[in-house]
Amino acid sequence: MPMSDLLLTKRHLLGGAALAAFAGGLAAFGGTASAANATSVNGMDTTTTGATNNPEDTPPDSDGTVDMADVLKPGPLPEMALGKEDAPVKIVEYMSMTCPHCAHFAVTTFPELKSKYIDTGKVRYIIREFPFDPRAAAAFMLARTNPQAPDQLSSPEQYYAMVDMLFKQQVAWAAADDGRAALLQMSKLAGFTEDSFTKTLTNQKLLDEVNAVRERGAKSYGVNATPTFLINGKRYAGDMSIVAMSKLIDEASK
Repeated sequence: MPMSDLLLTKRHLLGGAALAAFAGGLAAFGGTASAANATSVNGMDTTTTGATNNPEDTPPDSDGTVDMADVLKPGPLPEMALGKEDAPVKIVEYMSMTCPHCAHFAVTTFPELKSKYIDTGKVRYIIREFPFDPRAAAAFMLARTNPQAPDQLSSPEQYYAMVDMLFKQQVAWAAADDGRAALLQMSKLAGFTEDSFTKTLTNQKLLDEVNAVRERGAKSYGVNATPTFLINGKRYAGDMSIVAMSKLIDEASK
């Protein structure tokens, strides 16, 4: 699918038909996180297999290199970063909020990665938006917004908390028949009102900035699947266990 076809507009973002159509597609992914580990731009899964008894603990091969100094330059939105700026290993994750593999990583791997590497000063971790569909873009816009002041952007703490909640409840809103109602219900748990929710999802500037983050990842760094991790200049695609991710981090820190 051409990249231009994946750009999101406010009309598409709020279109119930588009959301319902996507919900049907996402439902087909249910329970596939253990069998396949990445969702690509064309909507197909990329399956990673291993020759060991524990293939999930085998890190994927790098599928390319990037200029990490350029990757870390400021983009259209403030970085959602955790960890010390001078940490020896820098990780940028491109994710889509409706990607089941991203959700699996966030729920099963990220908590231990944070305690083992981010909180100890070994890794600086940055999330960047790579929405594949209108519902994912809407979720990112909500995460980027301060629910008490919808004209202001969220802090990293607010952002990560919202992303964590939405990933843990992904099936409830990403595959719901009424995507808007399901997202509104989730958002109210984070402090949004119906008014602030609507203001956020009609913020064309924010939507354009989310799209720009995605475009930069695709065009400048070769991102075409989620999750994709840029780790000290190497690009890796796919969900990983903490064992597999630890191997890559330990290697990058040498």
